[in-house]
Amino acid sequence: MDSGGYGLRSLPLPKSLGDRTSSGSEDERRAAFAYFSEAWAEARLEGIDGDCLAQVALFSALNELVSTYGEDATARYAEGLAERIRHGEFTLPPSRQ
Repeated sequence: MDSGGYGLRSLPLPKSLGDRTSSGSEDERRAAFAYFSEAWAEARLEGIDGDCLAQVALFSALNELVSTYGEDATARYAEGLAERIRHGEFTLPPSRQ
């Protein structure tokens, strides 16, 4: 599966949130990223706007984190996102074709 020209290692995927460690192994995280990338690419081919996908993905992700870790831990995690964004953690290099 194509992951958009970048690999899991270049993604800022935390292994924990709050006081709980993620139960997902590296293999599970790679598989999840591949599934997500494939669904994203398929939706884009169907004409779904990238901004719309991003907003729905963020809502879904935050909803899952709240369900798993609770509102306080998720809010603390989200508070740190602004600085990480400013430091380029979510900016990926252009893919090589």
